[in-house]
Amino acid sequence: MSEENIYTFENPEYRQTYWHTCSHVMAQAVKRLWPEVKLAIGPSIDEGWYYDMDAPFAFTPEHLEQIEAEMRKICKEKLKLERFELPRSEAIQFMEEKGEPYKVELIHDLPEDAVISFYKQGEFTDLCAGPHLDSTGRIKGNALKLTACNAAYWRGDSNRETLQRIYGIAFPKKDELDEYLARIEEAKKRDHRKLGKELGLFMLRDEGPGFPFFLPKGMTLKNTLLDYWRQVHKKYGYVEISTPIMLNRQLWERSGHWDHYKNNMYTTVIDDVDFAVKPMNCPGGMLVYASEPHSYRELPLRVGEIGLVHRHELSGALHGLFRVRCFNQDDAHVFMTRDQMQDVIQETVRLFDEVYSVFGLSYTIELSTMPEDHIGTVEEWERNQEILKNAITDMGKDFVINEGDGAFYGPKLDFHLADSLGRTWQCGTIQLDSQLPERFELEYTGEDGQKHRPVMIHRVVLGSIERFIGVITEHFAGAFPAWLNPVQVKVLPVTDRAAQYANQVCKALDQAGFRVEVDHRNEKIGKKIREATMEKVPYMLVVGDRDVENNTVSVRHRTGEDLGAMSLTDFSALLANEVDNKIIK
Repeated sequence: MSEENIYTFENPEYRQTYWHTCSHVMAQAVKRLWPEVKLAIGPSIDEGWYYDMDAPFAFTPEHLEQIEAEMRKICKEKLKLERFELPRSEAIQFMEEKGEPYKVELIHDLPEDAVISFYKQGEFTDLCAGPHLDSTGRIKGNALKLTACNAAYWRGDSNRETLQRIYGIAFPKKDELDEYLARIEEAKKRDHRKLGKELGLFMLRDEGPGFPFFLPKGMTLKNTLLDYWRQVHKKYGYVEISTPIMLNRQLWERSGHWDHYKNNMYTTVIDDVDFAVKPMNCPGGMLVYASEPHSYRELPLRVGEIGLVHRHELSGALHGLFRVRCFNQDDAHVFMTRDQMQDVIQETVRLFDEVYSVFGLSYTIELSTMPEDHIGTVEEWERNQEILKNAITDMGKDFVINEGDGAFYGPKLDFHLADSLGRTWQCGTIQLDSQLPERFELEYTGEDGQKHRPVMIHRVVLGSIERFIGVITEHFAGAFPAWLNPVQVKVLPVTDRAAQYANQVCKALDQAGFRVEVDHRNEKIGKKIREATMEKVPYMLVVGDRDVENNTVSVRHRTGEDLGAMSLTDFSALLANEVDNKIIK
């Protein structure tokens, strides 16, 4: 990064420091207004900051406006931020005298050798490791906004105190704040939960929290997506399997999931034996590979599965289709020799490129390295991390390191997709694994006639199918490309005289393989067009007396474009081209 950009938002460290300082300004404003409020923690986050507080009243939007006004005053005061340290006993006494019990608890929990530092600005002092800006005057008071207030458990423990979490955002310039707020408003309009209900795609019920119901149009969308998945994977040489949804404890102990993932698994007892509903498809895939002998001539062996998995998520973490308790995962496993590893990884990335480009999604790559909770030697991990790194670098692709976030059995490449609003979603992953083949004693016969251990990759391109549907629903604002849309064409007869012709048009398009509906309601054509547009149907065919007479259809696109009258043959060719080439329009 160039030197002139060090103190700009292009530098993520400066951006986080700016937002962290804002959290202290917000806490100071709250304490000025309501001294009885107790402070907990106030970190910067990916977008802005939050501060958890214990107040004897519930914060309202009016309270947030008061806090914002006081924050602007503090910014104008240009208070210097001064750091100082205290020994543990003095630090505890200092916070006790200020009546801040949550800060006292935090100090007690610090390691014995920890440096206990504070930051002071004017009359306000907070326990903090920093860093911070040198003055509150660095913050532009007219470019900050408090965005929300939610409940939060102290230290994330549902058995502890319930606090209030105030979120905020700030930028160096007001137009940047305005742009951000406009993007947030647009994101609200695109919320997949809202659109899913309006478009009849899925529903969520209290009878099954975290277990989504897909409605007929949603199933059409989902099945179309899976048909495309199968088409692409057949092209790349994958075979498809299906493994049981429930397997016994012995298998999960062998795979390591019982020890490393049990808290997220649903378990039961069958015939006095512990079983678990599968949280992932991998162990079943191991058994399929081990069910018959293999030769080096078969490798790499590419095996895919659209498997229904279940994972226990806390109720507070559930969010539409983005965080659910059961979902279909497009798992695939590729078994290979060590010599094939780089080629297979690169081939997988090319498959990812092909799939993501169809949806107009770009991505960034993150290399996640060995976590504390892992199996295998450090040497194996370092070797596999280097293989992933070299494979990506050789393709001319950039990546960033995500230290300690690998799977417990191997390092991985995570693909973060960027949508039309610039938000990122982690969907695809490529995990390099030499541990599970060892645990399951997988073998192949080599060219030398001897038994060898394969290595493998675990990979998903879409990830959770449900989550991916949520992502693309918001990406396209519900206006899916014609090839994917549940209803591709809606025929709109202007009068009853055109009803029979409308049915003929519908039948012809249906026989041609398109998804089509007729709106026979006794409504004005303007209303039919408006409602079809709101339903995000790509094409509307308006048929009136002239169309019946000339054997044509009057074509309108959901964007409002009037394509005029054309023969049904010409329209079918237009739509077929759009569908076959998966054009985004």
